[in-house]
Amino acid sequence: MVSVSEPPSELGLSDDQLLDILYKMMLARATGQRERMLNRMGKAPFAVSGEGHEATQVGTAYALLPGKDWVVPYYRDIGVALVVGQTVRDLMLEFLARGENVSSGGRNMPSHFSDPKLRIVSGSAPVGTQILHAVGTAFASKLRGLDEVSMVWFGDGATSEGDCHEGMNFAGVHKLPVVFVCEHNQYAISVHWTKQMAVENVAVRAEGYGFPGVTVDGNDVLAVYRAAREAVDRARRGEGPTFIEAKTYRLVPHTSDDDDRRYRPREEVEEWSKKDPIRRFQAYLEEHGLLDAKTRDKLAKKAAEEVDAATDYAEKAPPPDPETALRHVFKEEEGE
Repeated sequence: MVSVSEPPSELGLSDDQLLDILYKMMLARATGQRERMLNRMGKAPFAVSGEGHEATQVGTAYALLPGKDWVVPYYRDIGVALVVGQTVRDLMLEFLARGENVSSGGRNMPSHFSDPKLRIVSGSAPVGTQILHAVGTAFASKLRGLDEVSMVWFGDGATSEGDCHEGMNFAGVHKLPVVFVCEHNQYAISVHWTKQMAVENVAVRAEGYGFPGVTVDGNDVLAVYRAAREAVDRARRGEGPTFIEAKTYRLVPHTSDDDDRRYRPREEVEEWSKKDPIRRFQAYLEEHGLLDAKTRDKLAKKAAEEVDAATDYAEKAPPPDPETALRHVFKEEEGE
């Protein structure tokens, strides 16, 4: 499993970019925590946070060109949405189903990200279907001769779906500019990975479809970024897909409706909590003289204030107009 220990200069990232990566991770964590809090307060029906996945999400998305490349996330990808350009206000408007939210105008489930200007493709709820959407956008980019890359995120459970295998096979046959990112958090909701697959690393399956698969430490944001950058560069060169398996762990239940105590021992959760990707990256930056306690606390305060302001705005925003409930469901005549 790949991890990074070399100095930042070896990765081609500036000091400002490294601090921005840390901030995006902290902001994603704070946003997820606020969404779970709002759910418990009865202000939102459902919450899916990405706590523990921040390094995988931010590290992979940071290799893309926002607004040019196609982004196909799954329901846990708060960090991805923030990196490619969505604001916490956008996410809170979507989470609370407000009328002005860009994702669906208040018509979809929480955490179904979408933004046409940022090329975030709207996902559907069934597990794994977004993989085919990403393969489709990549195929269209290739047919049109465009310098675009599609990246799609999914959990380890999605790799057991036919959509994943069909999408990978098609992408391999046509050498499409698509990067598959498996956020391997050990569980398909409540099913441990050992009951899903007979291989230790799911990335080995890519070989069967004719393209590389790499397994990285999903709690090491720089290892994830390096793997994603290499995969994106490879796709842009016309060399086809890459499958990235980032091994990580969700630090909270699957969703607000899940009781993970029924299938995860507390000792396991505590052990993985010691590998928290945010604390790990902070330690790395401190080791290389790029972060001190004052800067860390300043970033944490900034993230908290951004989440507070976004929450206040979204809570005051009006819900969708009931008269628009059937919009995009049935054909509408021009002018309606």
